[in-house]
Amino acid sequence: MAPPPPASMPLGQRLMTLAQTLQFGWFVGHLTLLFCSLRYSLSYITFNSYSRWARFSYRTAFAAAAGTYGIVVYKALRARSRAGNRQQPGALSMLTDENVQYLLMALVWLFGRQIPLALLPFTVYSVFHVATYTRANLIPTIQPAQQVPAGAASPGGRSATKPNALADTIGRFVKEYYDASMTLVASLEIFLWFRVAFSAIIFTKGSWILLAIYSVFVRARYSQSTFVQAAVGHGVRRVDALVANQNVPPAARQVWETMKGYGRKFTDSTDLNRYVGAQRPAAKKAQ
Repeated sequence: MAPPPPASMPLGQRLMTLAQTLQFGWFVGHLTLLFCSLRYSLSYITFNSYSRWARFSYRTAFAAAAGTYGIVVYKALRARSRAGNRQQPGALSMLTDENVQYLLMALVWLFGRQIPLALLPFTVYSVFHVATYTRANLIPTIQPAQQVPAGAASPGGRSATKPNALADTIGRFVKEYYDASMTLVASLEIFLWFRVAFSAIIFTKGSWILLAIYSVFVRARYSQSTFVQAAVGHGVRRVDALVANQNVPPAARQVWETMKGYGRKFTDSTDLNRYVGAQRPAAKKAQ
């Protein structure tokens, strides 16, 4: 993330310089997603989720999500080009990038039918992205760090900057709740798969295509996210404990073991590492 403008510039010029960056567009996208998610949530809890404003909020939220992840993917490709690497990654290699995966899913949700649960993982990510940008860029631009006199800065007499209370509070919030929130995102994405699968079972229009697309996404998330792996493992252990009960018929346990077997085969056969090999980039945190 680029540093804030120099403190020597006037406030108006600092804000203008900040607003002219792609990173600021990324921030505005996440902020728009948060506001639209809140607006849609209010419509949903009042049973007006298909009103004109609700539909507008839902579509705008995913349009903003696609824009933010599109900016990240564009910046990554531009950085490779500026570094002198003229050979751009292939399609399969790009699909292993978490930001590309979320960009594609944002487009799927944008043009598909409304599924309120699909908004929640993007919203949780946006909370932390907005908080991080506010702490690292917005606050230092509006209120630059103040220099502490050398004598009072430290026992060694070296100068230092006075910490910003709001920035420190945001930093503590991000540090304290990040892991728990990523676990929540993983659980929401897995639960969303069952929501989509249920729609396919009752033959909702287009649901089987959506299930296939989202299954590929969840499979990719499982291979890259330790939080998704932990959530899946926790769910499997809970079902194992349930079917181990003596009151559960042996046929049910056999069905569960068969399902786990098919799940392992599916996981092995859909490992993208087999196809991209050494071209696979390092996994990145979704931004």
